[in-house]
Amino acid sequence: MAMAEGKKATDDPSRAFSSPRGVVESELPREEKIQILRSWELDARRLLESAEENMTGGEKDRLPEIQRALRELEGSA
Repeated sequence: MAMAEGKKATDDPSRAFSSPRGVVESELPREEKIQILRSWELDARRLLESAEENMTGGEKDRLPEIQRALRELEGSA
């Protein structure tokens, strides 16, 4: 993945990957995968906050899936 594509993935992981598992299974360096998943985790947390205020469009809650992927990567250090 080129530098610009990596930046795009970090800025909007859900557009670059179909699932957090896709990040884990990609050929990106481990640190970049973690960075992408951390960005996705932040987005998911913001989405949950919005949902609590009834301000979402019914998006799927991916936070547990993202956290599993992060634990997997962080445990492989």
